Amino acid sequence: MFDLEKILKSSVLFKNIGDINLNDMLSNINYKIKSFNKNELIAIEGDSLTSIGILLSGNVEIQKIYPSGKTLTISTLSSGDIFGEVIVFSQKNSYPATLIPITSTKIMFMSKEDILKICTINPDILKNFMSLLSNKILMLNKKVKTLSYQTIREKIASYVLDEYSKQKKLLINIPHSRQEMSEQFAVTRPSLSRELIKMREEELIEFNRNTILIKNLGKLEDFIL
Repeated sequence: MFDLEKILKSSVLFKNIGDINLNDMLSNINYKIKSFNKNELIAIEGDSLTSIGILLSGNVEIQKIYPSGKTLTISTLSSGDIFGEVIVFSQKNSYPATLIPITSTKIMFMSKEDILKICTINPDILKNFMSLLSNKILMLNKKVKTLSYQTIREKIASYVLDEYSKQKKLLINIPHSRQEMSEQFAVTRPSLSRELIKMREEELIEFNRNTILIKNLGKLEDFIL
């Protein structure tokens, strides 16, 4: 059974909002829920953006499609994730990338007027929304930092050290596939694999499909200083 309130409470925007308050807010806004089939376009880069989207079910890829036909997957969204929250209040109200569902998907759309309304109704929603925006800015800054590195080794070292900082251990779990990592670094997957092998041969790291073991923390830090 589709439980809208339960799904919304798993999202950052409605974190720590009680059932009564949530139901009251939903009754005061004109949200829309739309269903999309696999590979049915949700939005194309440049389309007008007037609402934020909250993914209720399924998975969606945010893609950059180049004139040559090359496609770069920027990120993948899952249930509870939100998109459009940064752009909807900007002067340029258009999608910066293309959104494509990779499974059957349900999305709740809320206009910026409704967002302002619920932020007025409940200060906790405003706090959550500001936190959401702050985290998105930090994430974008992190991506810019990664892309600013010139070599694949520098990008790998930065990624590994970020995960080490989060997980607080030398054997880190890798939350991304090799393909996702290569797209994040803007390099080809074979190039990424070759550099990982070289770093293993130099005893900087050891790795398998789901983990990376840091064998020389100091040298990894030297690559990004």
